[in-house]
Amino acid sequence: MKPPTRPPGLAAVLGDEGLRLFFPLAALHAALWPFLWAALLGFDLPLARSVPPALWHAHEMILGAFGGALIGFLTTAIPEWTDTARPRGRTLFVLAAIWGLARLIGLPGADALGMVAALADIAWLGWLIVFAIRVSLARRTERLLAFIGWLAALLACEIAIRAAFLTGDIAMAQDALRIAGLVFLGLLGLALARITTPITNLVLDPSEETAPFRPHPGRLNLAPGLLALLIAGEIAGLSPAVTGYLAIGAGAAFLDRVAEGFVGRAGLRAELLALAGASLLAGLGLLALGASRLGAPWPAGAGLHLAFMGGLGLGVLAVFALAGLLHTGQSLGLDRSTRLALLLLVLSVLLRVAPDFGFAVPGPMHLLAALTWPAAFLIWLRRYWPLLSDPATLERKPC
Repeated sequence: MKPPTRPPGLAAVLGDEGLRLFFPLAALHAALWPFLWAALLGFDLPLARSVPPALWHAHEMILGAFGGALIGFLTTAIPEWTDTARPRGRTLFVLAAIWGLARLIGLPGADALGMVAALADIAWLGWLIVFAIRVSLARRTERLLAFIGWLAALLACEIAIRAAFLTGDIAMAQDALRIAGLVFLGLLGLALARITTPITNLVLDPSEETAPFRPHPGRLNLAPGLLALLIAGEIAGLSPAVTGYLAIGAGAAFLDRVAEGFVGRAGLRAELLALAGASLLAGLGLLALGASRLGAPWPAGAGLHLAFMGGLGLGVLAVFALAGLLHTGQSLGLDRSTRLALLLLVLSVLLRVAPDFGFAVPGPMHLLAALTWPAAFLIWLRRYWPLLSDPATLERKPC
């Protein structure tokens, strides 16, 4: 008689695929970093000397929290899209260690260790690019070329940001960080184009026997394409008026994706509202950015926060929730705690940008935003950690 098989340990479960390891890590970073920076450290960092704390904050949210989510997403999605072996075990833990090293340096804003953090972030970004290229060549597919291009652009931004940090060129760092956020919006547009269609069809027909939702193919990459034009204009140093109109065009493309999501009453399902909401906030943020450059009475930072904190933040949390369900064998449907997390994230964004748009709301707005934002990610983590860490969920139904 054979002895009973021991269930795999926690390390084996988390190392089974990228999202199991990196989504919780990214959620923890997204929750703790802004809370520590805003609520406990008073918008200061103990070891920041040459780099302003606000720039460390922007970098650690874009390349840190959202970067961790990107690693988890692509190391899971690319093998699924191409039917290839996914990175597992030691590879994922080494990636996590490299990514985490940069985050530990960024936590106190340790300028003295900036070169170490730079090499770490460049390493994981470079690995993602090489991984995507190898899969693309092995499968002789062009489906990953857009992701490879945007990843390469993100790597170029990171090199520019770190060079500016090391040389103390604050203006260059600000420009490179802004472009990095726009590049991440381009990646969001690509990801939403890949995710929204199967999720919508699963909502409309849970049996998966039909595919009633078929988006217009000409609109599939419209938002990333117009974002690429905006980024090109930013790099070329075009006038504020020209880049303002380009930002408005890119924002309208994200809003067009929202309009395409009207699929009747099913469009009011939380799953689809979350995905549409990410496009909506990204689009509104880009519109606000463009309007500010054309003379609107609010700072450009208001639009950037709305697009990055809102569009990227909600998009990341929605992917965490949907992929977390489908990759652990659960049926589609967001429970109350997950819906609360999504609402808290939107509330945090509104609290953060309201003063910039002239809305006077009682209370310490930035502190309230710094409390509701981490609450959203911690609620998600509390709900999904039991699923992601449970050996019984390894026999999953991929999305």
